[in-house]
This record gives sequence, structure tokens and C-alpha cells, in this order.
Amino acid sequence: MINEKMRMLGAKRSAIRELFEYGLKRKREIGEEKVFDFSLGNPSVPAPVELGEGMRELLSEVDPILLFGYTSAQGDAGVRAALADYISRLHSFRCDKDELYITVGAAAALTCSLHAVVSPGEEVVLLSPYFPEYKVFVEGCGGVVREVACDSESFHPDIDALSSAINERTAAVIINSPNNPTGAVYSAWEISEIGALLEKKSSEAGKPIYLISDEPYRELAYDGVTVPFIPKYYRNTIVCYSFSKSLSIPGERIGYVFVPGSVSQSKQVYEAICGAGRTLGYVCAPSLMQRALPLCLGLTADVSIYDRNRRLLCERLTSLGFSVVKPEGAFYLFLKSPIPDAVAFCESAKRHELLLVPSDSFGCGGYVRISYCVKTEMIERAMPAFSALAADFGLV
Repeated sequence: MINEKMRMLGAKRSAIRELFEYGLKRKREIGEEKVFDFSLGNPSVPAPVELGEGMRELLSEVDPILLFGYTSAQGDAGVRAALADYISRLHSFRCDKDELYITVGAAAALTCSLHAVVSPGEEVVLLSPYFPEYKVFVEGCGGVVREVACDSESFHPDIDALSSAINERTAAVIINSPNNPTGAVYSAWEISEIGALLEKKSSEAGKPIYLISDEPYRELAYDGVTVPFIPKYYRNTIVCYSFSKSLSIPGERIGYVFVPGSVSQSKQVYEAICGAGRTLGYVCAPSLMQRALPLCLGLTADVSIYDRNRRLLCERLTSLGFSVVKPEGAFYLFLKSPIPDAVAFCESAKRHELLLVPSDSFGCGGYVRISYCVKTEMIERAMPAFSALAADFGLV
């Protein structure tokens, strides 16, 4: 018999992917220049040149049997050592190579971590709005999602609401800062408050409550905003990182899980992550990408382009009468729908070939997500369409 739950997940893509596919169809029908696709967080800025140069060097100088062969299941030891040294220096926080598990991107990092620390029937707290696939990942390991709304204006954590949601069934809390979809960056004070709360709740429950930090946008912060390194503030933190956004290589699917030695029973947690990778078929991330990582640690794509896009959109959309939440990081803009039904608003936007993602699938109604990791000239070309959309709703 077919697993009906898996069939349904495969038969219907996420709202983001559905809109992206719709955009591809419209581009074929009317031409790419006439479609303004703000649906997918797919970086438009080229990867650092050093990455390509380093990969060419690897291809020409390294034994292809070694370069394309299996590495250790948890990742090549030399690569993990280079990563550990970089993390230690960058964050002034001890990291050992045997605390790192190299993964097939952030999705593998998150699913391995959840399978490692969540037992069937236990709850995982998600701060809404949140990346929709979190729910799929949690339910995939038998966990139960408990949503906690962030502050309705800033979209920063509501500590009191989080406290009320945590109970004896709570296994983990997932946080994502810089945040997808709002662009919020949680301050050191907020992280410290969350850490203190989880220490208290863990003590009351007689077990550790893990904080799983999803960090693919760590390097994308603006206006001097600092992104705190979460393990400094809460000892039972598991870090899930991806190079997809910082290096503009989402299709290469490379990242890692970091289980600090401060984590309760850290060795057993790490072993459980290795076991989850084995169960899920995630052992041995792509060898070529692994070996390329030490060549570009500390480098990023040109994130100043995202900052320029952010400023341009905030200024132009505000001038048209739209209400926006100015993002502090990542490359998403949260725009308040002028009507309560954000799905209906996005359908109206389609009439102007504007592809915007309604916030409903992020666990929060009344907003739309605009992904601004696009060419700046597309934003400029889209402005007449945004103006027409604003006029439809009496904003101008």
C-alpha cells in the first residue's frame, strides 16, 4: 500500500513552490520581463569568485577518486576541523570537529536534529510566522507542532506567550534569526530571556528542552544589527547552518549541525544526529562541496545588493500607501495586506503579474512575503504594477 501521508505531501507542493511554478508557466506564456516573481528565496547575487576558482583548482589538482569518493558519514575530518577552527575564532566559542555533522543543507540539518531529540508525541514550539517546512519536518519525526505568535507589530518573540506554551511534553523550540519571512533579528537581550526561560522550564520538567537554531541567514543583517551566537546564551542549543544564502549556492545543498559540548549529554545527542542521518539517508554530504568549504570560509556573496533592494522596496511601497515591516536581516519583506484575506490580495496581485506569497502558510494571517533577493532592475520594473495594485485597494 502507498503511504497516503507521503503521497499527499508529494502531490501538493508548498504555497511558495506552487507560486514559483506558476511564475515559470507565466514567463513561458507572456515573457520573463513581464512577470515580477517575488516568490522564492533564490539568491540572485553570484557566489564569491573564490568559490569557483577553488573548485576548479580542486578539479585539476586533487585525485578524482578522492574528490568524488565517499567521505566519513558525518563529513570529511579535515573539512570538519577547518570548520571547527573557523567557528571557534569567529564566535569566540569552542567548537571541535567531532561536534560537527556536515549535512545536505539546512533541511537535512533540521530533520536530523529533530529526529535526534524529539520522540513521537512530544511537542516542538514554532514561533509564528515561521518557514512552512518546519511543520512538515516536525510531523515527519512524529512530533506535534505548538505555534506561539510573535509580537504582532515587531514580529519579535513574545516571551510570556512562549512561557505559557512550554509544558512537560515540550522537547524543543525552533528559532530562526534573521527570520524568514519577517526579516526580524532577535537581540542578545531577547535570546538571553529565551535562554533563561528554557533553563527554568528544563529544570521544572527534569529534562533538557533543546533550542534548535536555524541559521541560513546569519550573515545577512543590515544597519549595524548584530546576530547573537545562540550557544553563548543557552547551553542546550543545537545550531543548524547552511551556506546556501551566504555563498549564493542553494542548489548545492551544503550545511552542518553543531552540537556544542555544553549540550546536556552532547555525545549522545551527536550520536543520535548521526543515527538520524543514517535512517534518513543523509550520510556523506556531497564530497566536492565539502572540500570546497575551507577555501571560502568567511566569504559571502555581495549582500550589499540585498540591502539596496530592501531600502528601495521599503521606500517605494511605503510611498504607495502600503504598510511594511522593515526587515533587519535575511532578504524578505513582510507587507501588511490591505484586506484581511491575504490569499485574496495575492490573487489580485497576480492580475498585475506580481507574485507575492500570502502569510497564511507561515502560520500567520494578514500579510504577504516579498522575497527581494532579485535583480534590482526587476524591482524598478515592478513598481508600476505595485502602483496599480495599490490603486485597486484605494491606497493611492
